[in-house]
Amino acid sequence: MLYVTVIKCPYFTKFQLTIETVHRADNGQSDNVHGLSKGQLATRDVEIVDIASSARDYWSYVVSSSNTDLSKFTSAKTGRGPLLEGWQDKSKPVMTAYKLVTIDAPYWGFGYRIENALLLGERALFLESHRNCFAWIDEWFGLTVEQIRELEQQSDSLKEIQHSCELLYP
Repeated sequence: MLYVTVIKCPYFTKFQLTIETVHRADNGQSDNVHGLSKGQLATRDVEIVDIASSARDYWSYVVSSSNTDLSKFTSAKTGRGPLLEGWQDKSKPVMTAYKLVTIDAPYWGFGYRIENALLLGERALFLESHRNCFAWIDEWFGLTVEQIRELEQQSDSLKEIQHSCELLYP
């Protein structure tokens, strides 16, 4: 199944950020899961984002709030972990979220800089959210779809963000 997220900005009407996500029960070895053309394949950059990596960059410090060291974490409910060197090939089950990020910022002089900054920020967000997904496994593992939907409805964070955006950009 393909999940698509499109983000636009009211003040930069030509700007668009698109994230297409495909999940596969593999260790990151699938080729061209998004069905790209030869031309698109030639221009894409593939980046492996390892949730167990302790490497940090500027954006990781800005986005990150997690203090869990996945090289020392073990789930009480599932027994999964710790995520040590080569965990992708040793762990079962394992899932890869293949994300295709397309940024269109056709603004002369600064569009390229916007694209690069956003790509680095997206990478940090992906890393943090997927780290948390694994670190919080004992909180969600075994829940039914109905229970997960109930938790989503209780979460006001998305509504707060949307409201803030509406206040800033009416």
